[in-house]
Amino acid sequence: MNPKLLFWVPAALRTALVAAGCALLGWMFGWMTGVVVALLATMVMVFVQLSYLYQLSNWMDDPQSAKLPDGWGAWTNIFSRLYRMRRDDEKNQTELTEWLARFRQAMHLLPDGVVIMDDVLFLEWCNPAAEKHLGLTHERDKGMRVTNLVRNPDFMDYIILGRYEQPLTISFRERKLIVHIIPFENRRQILVTHDATETERIEEMRRDFIANASHELRTPLTVIVGFLEIAASEGLDVATRNAHLKLMTEQGHRMQHLIEDMLTLSRLESVDYPMRPETVDVRRLMEQVASDARALSAGKHEITLQIDGPDVVGSYEELHSAFGNLASNAVRYTPAGGKIALVWREFEAGIKFKVEDTGIGISPEHISRLTERFYRVDKSRSRETQGTGLGLAIVKHVLLRHGGTLQIKSEAGKGSTFIVCLPKSAIVPKQAELLLTQATA
Repeated sequence: MNPKLLFWVPAALRTALVAAGCALLGWMFGWMTGVVVALLATMVMVFVQLSYLYQLSNWMDDPQSAKLPDGWGAWTNIFSRLYRMRRDDEKNQTELTEWLARFRQAMHLLPDGVVIMDDVLFLEWCNPAAEKHLGLTHERDKGMRVTNLVRNPDFMDYIILGRYEQPLTISFRERKLIVHIIPFENRRQILVTHDATETERIEEMRRDFIANASHELRTPLTVIVGFLEIAASEGLDVATRNAHLKLMTEQGHRMQHLIEDMLTLSRLESVDYPMRPETVDVRRLMEQVASDARALSAGKHEITLQIDGPDVVGSYEELHSAFGNLASNAVRYTPAGGKIALVWREFEAGIKFKVEDTGIGISPEHISRLTERFYRVDKSRSRETQGTGLGLAIVKHVLLRHGGTLQIKSEAGKGSTFIVCLPKSAIVPKQAELLLTQATA
């Protein structure tokens, strides 16, 4: 039925019933009685309507605490609809609150900064990433112009010109930021910041790696090609030819070692090359590392070996490569007559392998960069030591695969100590403990 009819038909019927009752009383007791009763009935009806209007007014002033009556007549439907509207509104408000909470949580977890500004660049809201990138504080800076908070000439020009089609790259607060402004709605704009510092650093490392690898390969190739050209164009005596062949062999071995180290690094970083754990015979491993170091030293250093710890689980080949690099570095950077100590020892948190030397040492500003590829403290010594510049990078990646860490303690002119720490979980359990575990299982 038509909603209008649903409202007017019952109201008309109730009015007609009241009028008929009053007419009946007037016919029975006289017309004056009928008129009086009709007036009283009208006043009661008006009073009821005003009472419901008063309760509705109170409810509209405070919907949370005031209560609506059940109503009578048309008011029953009105109050019922108001109840449904309030219930639906509370449901929508709850859903909106939950959605806003999820939205804020998502914005807080975003690695990119998000700043919401009005049309005149006053700050309305920002997430923690934006606070970190731009040095903002939401509570303190809300309502202030972003251009007054972010003092950068390139950013100011970007804002003034208003050419937001392309993002802007700026250096700000020792970070490389990619900034993009996105207009939305009529009176608001979104400022998005992306921290490209790490990406820039990785790209720089890639460029340096290619440049360094090319340089390291070019030098021995130049020597070899030069000697071959001399040998092809001139008649050389036996002694000169043998000297050239010796130098070419050394440079060829240098290239071979460099390529092997580069392949080792590539293999260690590859997800397609998982580690195959095995029980590593530590005594055999340490004796081999010490033997290799003594062979490289050729009797020029005093090299001692101390083993006071259990076997471990890991890759024998990878651990030999890592420990061998540390020992060979100690030999290369320790002057003749110096001392080198190799120590394998168990401690509370796991296992330590320590390489301690009395060599030339390292200045503090270089220590944090030692595990970078091709990084050299003294480039002038790179030819003399015959290193590839990749040894400590290999050590770092081997330890990452074994859950270990590398500590470096050094002082220029007083020697260095490299400490490998392997976790307790890498220790091979003793036979008695193994039998007890199997019996318990």
